[in-house]
Amino acid sequence: MIKMKKNKLLQNTIFLYILTFSSYFFNFISVPYLTRVLGPSLFGKVGLAIAISTYFKLLFDFGFILSATEEVSNNREDKKRISKILTSVNILKILLIVVGLIVFVLMIVFFPSLRKYKLLYFLYFVYVAIDCFQPDFVYRGIEEMKIITIRNVCIKAFFTALIFILLKDKSQYMLIPVFNICGSFFSLIAVYIHVIKKLKINFIKVTKEEVKERFNSSKIFFLSRIATTIYGATNTFILGIIYPTGNTLGYYTSSDKILQAGRSMMSPISDSVYPYMVKNKDFKLIKKILITLMPIITVFGVVGFIFAKKICIIAFGSEYAGSAIVLRYMIPLIWMTLPSYILGFPTMTPLGLKKEANNSVIIGSIYQIVGIGILYLLRVLNLHSICILTITTELLILLLRIFYIVKNRNKK
Repeated sequence: MIKMKKNKLLQNTIFLYILTFSSYFFNFISVPYLTRVLGPSLFGKVGLAIAISTYFKLLFDFGFILSATEEVSNNREDKKRISKILTSVNILKILLIVVGLIVFVLMIVFFPSLRKYKLLYFLYFVYVAIDCFQPDFVYRGIEEMKIITIRNVCIKAFFTALIFILLKDKSQYMLIPVFNICGSFFSLIAVYIHVIKKLKINFIKVTKEEVKERFNSSKIFFLSRIATTIYGATNTFILGIIYPTGNTLGYYTSSDKILQAGRSMMSPISDSVYPYMVKNKDFKLIKKILITLMPIITVFGVVGFIFAKKICIIAFGSEYAGSAIVLRYMIPLIWMTLPSYILGFPTMTPLGLKKEANNSVIIGSIYQIVGIGILYLLRVLNLHSICILTITTELLILLLRIFYIVKNRNKK
């Protein structure tokens, strides 16, 4: 039985890797082409649009990827209960999209620097609004990632190919979010056909109390998820304000693509282990994962630091040689990602430390915001100081999680 569970865990980890990495892969293979077609300045604007949409994506998700996954995992044999979870979550997402649209309009009104590219930003808003309805939490909870992975990868691969075929000039940059919207829409249709026809999970009537219950159970996760955007989306947004012209934002955006690709290699491990740990509390597995993978990550980090300039030039073109210094600053984030991820909810939730896991990123978020304020007052808020501050923020979160685990390790 234990062997079967671990085989299931391995299978779902592999498919989560394929699903997660495919999104970064399709994005990443198109980046060298886009950087050359758009140039650093316009590519920076696209990066800013992605950063802004990341906020809305987290708002629409509202932590359901954690709270709903846990609930589905604990009720995986009850189709009616899962149907209620799916329905309640989608109702809440519709309401959150309305809230997000109001916020989007206010942003355009109060930030004049955003108005020139407001259509670009709106199209990315539409993209994440559609994509948020993907029922990932259902598949993660029942540990059946194969179908959603295959369908999503095939459809998104097709629309990524269209970028290379149809995008030939920087004036066509609006096609990027349009292709994303189309890919996400058709992927959504394919996935829900499988959910309803094959899994027999349907939209059913739910009460206000049930919807409210889902909302309350996700609030704490939402605070945690929104706080983690400080490292990426907030940095990009602030740099977009500090450097409205020139190539600096493009340098940061391009190097961040490499960073996110590296970090994305760790997230499927955490995501697949999470529902497994909720059910099995196999803490020895966490130790084995860290002991096995951390030396490998360390080697890749050292190689990335040494050859940062060559990596940036090969990936993005000679115009992006300036991205190397940003990449070198951010390499430590890749090293801290796996322990921070896996010692977070996968380890702390079975220990009854869900609140502490959230508190660690909230404290880190407050630290980052206060730090940005201090840097601004000292007139040293720039690309380099933001990178350094982000590294210390990530380190603080990791140390807090280790502290909570060591303090409560005997409770397991």
